[in-house]
Amino acid sequence: MGAELDPAGRRWLDDALSRARASLLDRRGDAGHWRGELSSSALSTSTAVAALAGAAAALPAGSAERADLEGLAVRGRGWLAANPSPDGGFGDTTDSPSNLSTTALAWMALGPGLGLSSDDAVHSAWTRADRWLEEALGGASPNSTRLAAALEDVYGEDRTFAVPILAACTIGGAFAEDSDPWSVVRPLPFEVAALPQGLFRFLGLPVVSYALPALIAIGQGIAHHRPSRNPVARLMRRTLAPRTLRVLTGIQPDNGGFLEATPLTSFVTLSLVAIGHVEHQVASRGLSFLRASVRADGSWPIDTDLATWGTTLSVGALGADFDGADRVKSWLLDQQHTVRHPFTGAAPGGWAWTDLPGGVPDADDTPGALLALRLLEGEAASPEARAAAAAGLRWLVDLQNRDGGIPTFCRGWGRLPFDQSCADLTAHVLRAFDAWEGALDGAADEGLGRRMERARTRAVGFLVQRQSPDGSWTPLWFGNQEHPEKLNPLYGTSRVLRAARVRVTGGAAEGWRAALDRGAAWLRSAQDADGGFGGAPGLTSSVEETGLALEALVDLVEAGLGVEGDLDRVRRAACWLTERTDGGRSFPRSPIGLYFAQLWYHEELYPVVFTVSALGAAQRLLDRSAQG
Repeated sequence: MGAELDPAGRRWLDDALSRARASLLDRRGDAGHWRGELSSSALSTSTAVAALAGAAAALPAGSAERADLEGLAVRGRGWLAANPSPDGGFGDTTDSPSNLSTTALAWMALGPGLGLSSDDAVHSAWTRADRWLEEALGGASPNSTRLAAALEDVYGEDRTFAVPILAACTIGGAFAEDSDPWSVVRPLPFEVAALPQGLFRFLGLPVVSYALPALIAIGQGIAHHRPSRNPVARLMRRTLAPRTLRVLTGIQPDNGGFLEATPLTSFVTLSLVAIGHVEHQVASRGLSFLRASVRADGSWPIDTDLATWGTTLSVGALGADFDGADRVKSWLLDQQHTVRHPFTGAAPGGWAWTDLPGGVPDADDTPGALLALRLLEGEAASPEARAAAAAGLRWLVDLQNRDGGIPTFCRGWGRLPFDQSCADLTAHVLRAFDAWEGALDGAADEGLGRRMERARTRAVGFLVQRQSPDGSWTPLWFGNQEHPEKLNPLYGTSRVLRAARVRVTGGAAEGWRAALDRGAAWLRSAQDADGGFGGAPGLTSSVEETGLALEALVDLVEAGLGVEGDLDRVRRAACWLTERTDGGRSFPRSPIGLYFAQLWYHEELYPVVFTVSALGAAQRLLDRSAQG
């Protein structure tokens, strides 16, 4: 296709874009928006199996509910047995390398400790996982002490996942030969949940802000199985346990799924069942969620869906010119949270990643929704959209941390990685500010405009300070499995460079321009000889990463930051993307999504959306270039 790169003969690009747009539009659901599909997860499936098996064992023998739960658990084990990695361990997706956390939980779920019926395939998979763990633990048989030490090496002081994994393995009977496996499960201070929510960020908790359900349920489970030696502490915890369970009940969504996340919901349910609360409302709702979210093949995804995120990305790729755009706009307006969120205490005004009850407002989906609404509204935004935008923009300004950056859920936590300010979200917020500047209600929002201006200056300062010495930026919620540190500087850098056109004035302008120039130089260096991009220079190119880089390159040129050769870089990336997607006909997925605690996922919409966005941007730039 190299001979067809001339701007005057670009039928290949036009045809590929047309087919890719049609494919993206075809993926809408009956309600008119996009729901997408996340990859099945061995970790999610393992935790669900443990929770279902534990609940089944606590119910009367012969009951229909027990049989139902056992049947689902057995099907989940069958899926695990059929989907190990070639080395016998388990990765987060079937395309991911084996890792300690997922393999340990799958080893527990496949093992005899759950008391489920087994077959040769399950036993063989358990044996291979056992051997993988032996090698990972230095050639020693897996036990609670060795696994605890290995998990601490992975997660450090963050107990958000290390403690639930150990607790689940212990409850699931994986350490039956250990004399006292609970002795290595570090306590979680569940009693602090009895305090006002506004105090949590000042307490230096060992878990991230979104882990309150696990803190309460698993903390109670640990205290039950390993009571404190201090009689005052034991009395306090016994006294406060009912109150914190009421807190847990109050923050659980109606459908039972905390954050719509199978692992978190399973950990909570398993822990409550293990201390005799199988009939408790939280456990009952958690089991209902697991029943409702299981897939036909017996597996579970890491989260139910990313409907709002997928829809806003799709709008960004398509623009406002598609059939059903008004329907999508109404749906997006309906997804804005208008009351304080019981889980994180988030004020009204934000958007979550999904329209389902377990979603929580966050600082990636809120700017995503704001940008999509701005596109859908056109030049003259309606009063309803302006009011929604003002509320969303205030929400983002109020979320800004002292360092000038934007965190995901809660302002001021910042102690553990997933609560800290991050570059990709901060740049996304800057783009939302820029999109709505001058489109709000004049005098009524004059104060908001001044606050946004101050927030913009501080955010740009954060991005300048956060830039890596090589010129790249690292994102929070995306990674690359091939990268030595599992990072994805391509994603982070391309997202920051998309904010190149954001207006910056005063003393910050010079530093911002220099940072953009360094970031652009890094991005150019990441392009492979064949035109594609991977998560960093030298890594395997993917559709998702090439699409992201291509769109950022176009933005740089359009912002007046291009250099000689950028037009050719755009052409070569567009050519690679067209060839890799078979002219917009097929879209191979890569697990670049990085969930809580370094869990990977791929999403079927990502390669389609990023292809449409990138080829559309390339078409626009090359058309303008051809016109002189």
